[in-house]
Amino acid sequence: MMNIAENFARVKENVAQAAVRSGRRPEDIELIVVTKFVDIARIDEAVKAGARSVGENRAQELTEKLEYFNSVGVVKNFIGQLQTNKVKYIVGNVSLIQSVDRLELAREISRRASAAGIVQDVLVEVNIGGEEQKGGAASDGAAEFIRIISAMPGIGVKGIMCVPPHVGEADVRKYFAQMRKIFEDIKKQELENVEMRHLSMGMSGDYTAAIEEGSNMVRVGTAIFGPRY
Repeated sequence: MMNIAENFARVKENVAQAAVRSGRRPEDIELIVVTKFVDIARIDEAVKAGARSVGENRAQELTEKLEYFNSVGVVKNFIGQLQTNKVKYIVGNVSLIQSVDRLELAREISRRASAAGIVQDVLVEVNIGGEEQKGGAASDGAAEFIRIISAMPGIGVKGIMCVPPHVGEADVRKYFAQMRKIFEDIKKQELENVEMRHLSMGMSGDYTAAIEEGSNMVRVGTAIFGPRY
């Protein structure tokens, strides 16, 4: 039987070691526990083991778990593709919307956040592999995309994220390195209303490589909860 607490501890230790190898402190890396398709009882095992940040991919599932998440005080992230008609369920209920991949979505987040009198923090998704089936700003257009949405009321840009091509841990490093360069280049521009704080990349199969290449936020689910399909 899968021991979620042991898995979480193992992932935390791997994160810590990768952070040290990259010249940083373990506490510099935020571990987001991906809770998609995971029931509350199992999530609670991870929380009791020390999980402090969670990530949900679906608006309906986030809504169903929101009361629990609030009761245990975890930091909530929305990390999946977000439809504009679901924005109303997400804005104000999560710390970060990590998957802002198009202007239409940014405009709806801005509209909803402004109406609620809040600023919704977001990350811009970069289509680092240039894959047709994936959304996100092009790697050479990320800075301009950020410049445009950072001028929208109710939005605070806090960094970038990616879901790179599935090419294996060794070959994925080039994409992580490209993301790190984009992150640093945009940070140097010191754009107004932009705080390049989070570089979110790395999942269960490649999170240590991502950290070694500069990630400071990883999204790990399967390595903690096991396969969910």
